[in-house]
Amino acid sequence: MQKKILRLVVGVGSIVALCSCGDTSSITSGTPDGTNEGDVLNIRCWNDEFQGRFRSYYPDYMETDGDGNDILRDGTKIVWTITANEDNAYQNALDVALRGNASADANDKVDMYLMEADYALKYVDSDYSLDVKKDLGLTDYDLSQQYQYTKDIVTDSTGAQKGVSWQACPGLFAYRRDIAKEVLGTDDPTEVQKKLSTWDSFNTVAEQMKAKGYYMLSGYDDAYRAYSNNISSPLVNDKSEIVIDPKINEWIDTTKEYSDKGYNHKTSLWDSTWSADQGPTGKVFGFFYSTWGINFTLEGNSLADPSAAAAPGNGLYGEYAVTEGPASYYWGGSWIAGATGTDNPTLVRKIMQTMTCSRTIAKHLTLDTLDYSNNKVSMQEIADDDTYGSEFLGGQNHIALFAKSADVIDMSNISKYDQGINENIQTAFADYFAGSVTKEKAWDNFYTNIAEVYPNLIRVD
Repeated sequence: MQKKILRLVVGVGSIVALCSCGDTSSITSGTPDGTNEGDVLNIRCWNDEFQGRFRSYYPDYMETDGDGNDILRDGTKIVWTITANEDNAYQNALDVALRGNASADANDKVDMYLMEADYALKYVDSDYSLDVKKDLGLTDYDLSQQYQYTKDIVTDSTGAQKGVSWQACPGLFAYRRDIAKEVLGTDDPTEVQKKLSTWDSFNTVAEQMKAKGYYMLSGYDDAYRAYSNNISSPLVNDKSEIVIDPKINEWIDTTKEYSDKGYNHKTSLWDSTWSADQGPTGKVFGFFYSTWGINFTLEGNSLADPSAAAAPGNGLYGEYAVTEGPASYYWGGSWIAGATGTDNPTLVRKIMQTMTCSRTIAKHLTLDTLDYSNNKVSMQEIADDDTYGSEFLGGQNHIALFAKSADVIDMSNISKYDQGINENIQTAFADYFAGSVTKEKAWDNFYTNIAEVYPNLIRVD
C-alpha cells in the first residue's frame, strides 16, 4: 500500500476544532467517498496546541517519527508546519498558500487550516474555505451538540458553515479567595457574585479593594472583552464605516477612571508585571479569563516555583475561584477549516468529526486538561457531577459556570475586521490611560493606525 503523507501546517495560538456529538468512529455519508485521495494532507495553524490534542486523542495516531511527523495506523504521515502569529506572519503565509492552492502540486496543497475568532470571517466569507456539510459531509447530527455560537462565528452570509471547533471559550472572573475573605468577608463564589453582578457593584468593590491596599484589576485591557463582546452592532457597517459602539466608550471611560483612582496596576496584557500580579507577590483581586486562560495561563502564573509541582502550597495554587462577574463574554477559540482545493476531503472530514464531534473525546479532554470542550452533553455531565472539582480552584466545579455562560454567548455582531480594530483600540488608548495623551489624540492615533491595517475602512466621527 502506498504511504500517505498528512502535512499539517500549524501556527502559534490555536487548536483545531474536531468533535462529534456521537461516539461512532465511522465517517458519516457525504460528498467525499475516500477514492482518489492524495498522498499529502497539509494543515496550517499558528502553534502546536492542536498537534498535542491530536496526538493524545485521535484514535488512529500511532507514533511520531524522528522528523516530528505523525504516523497514522494506515501509514499516513502527518507533517506539521507551524508559523507563529507575530506581526501577522501566520495569516500572511496562509493567504499566499491559499491563493496558490488551485495550481499547487498535490503534495503541496493546503487541506486544512486553523482560524481564530477575531479574523475567522476573513476566511469564512472567502472562496478558500469549504462548507463542512455540503462539501465535506458532516451532518446536522454530527454538529448538534456543539455550542451555537461556535457555529455562528464560522457561518457565511449564505448560511454555509465553514469550520468547526473542539473548544468553546466562555469567560468568567477569576478572583483571589484570600483577598475576598479579607475585604468582602467571604470567598464563596455565590456570595462574591452577588457583589460583582453589575458594573456598578463591581466598581463599588473596586473602591473597597483600593481602601484595603489592593487593585481590583491589573491592567488597562483586563476588562476589554467583557465590554467588546457585548456591543449592539458590528464595529464596521455595510458601508465599510467604522462604528464605535457605546460599550467601547464605556470601557474607555471606566478604564480611565480605574487608572486615575488607582483601581488598576496600569499594566498591559501579557507584560511581565501583569503576569507577576497573578502570583503570590501580586496585590490584584481578580482577572477576566476565558476557559483557556485559567489552565494555560493563570495556573502557571500563580505558582511561586514554576519548576515544582503545581499543587497546594506552591504559591497561590488553590487560592483562586471563579464567578460570572458583571457580564457574559467569550475570549478566543480556534476553528478548523477545510481548504478549497484539498485532495483529501475524506480524511479532512474524519479528523473534524473525530476531534470535534465525539462526546467521549470531548469529556476526556476536559477532565484531562481543564479545557472546555465544544460538546453540550459532555460538559453538562461534568457540570452536574458533584464529585468533580478543580484542585487549582480550591475544589470548585468551574465547568458548571462555564456551561451556564456558554449557552448565552451571542456572536451576531462580529466582523472580519475585529482583530485589527480591537488590538488597535487597546494600543491607542494605553497612552490615554497613562495620561500621556488626550482622549481626542488617542482616537486620532487609533484611526491613523487602523488606516494602515484596513485602508478601505472609513472614519466616521
